[in-house]
Amino acid sequence: MAETIPTDDGVDAALAAVRQRCLALPEVTERLSHGAPTFFVRGTTTFVMFHDDHHGDGRLALWCAAPSGVQAELVRTEPDRFFRPPYVGHRGWIGVRLDVAPDWDEIEGIVTEAYRCVAPKRLAERLDDDRP
Repeated sequence: MAETIPTDDGVDAALAAVRQRCLALPEVTERLSHGAPTFFVRGTTTFVMFHDDHHGDGRLALWCAAPSGVQAELVRTEPDRFFRPPYVGHRGWIGVRLDVAPDWDEIEGIVTEAYRCVAPKRLAERLDDDRP
């Protein structure tokens, strides 16, 4: 995959796309945490962080909670798109690059799975109730 360098407009558009997907989930709020737009379930539990060039890493990326084993598999099979993020990678979180032609349907699925990983059971069940 060819790497693209996002412009400020591209960063804003990516954040808007991520925000739309995260805030569509039940009882999600957003606020800055450690300088990054961060999404919380019920205002307390983080499930997605949006980073633009975190400490000079050159990436536009999400850090997302992930089910056990997913991080290792994705990093092994697609290292150009997925990585082990600092600080939360040891807990199994996955880094998802947004600066290498993201598939927004896939991003939506990753964000939803991140939510399921941390949301209380009754909230996560609401996702299934909303399906046709």
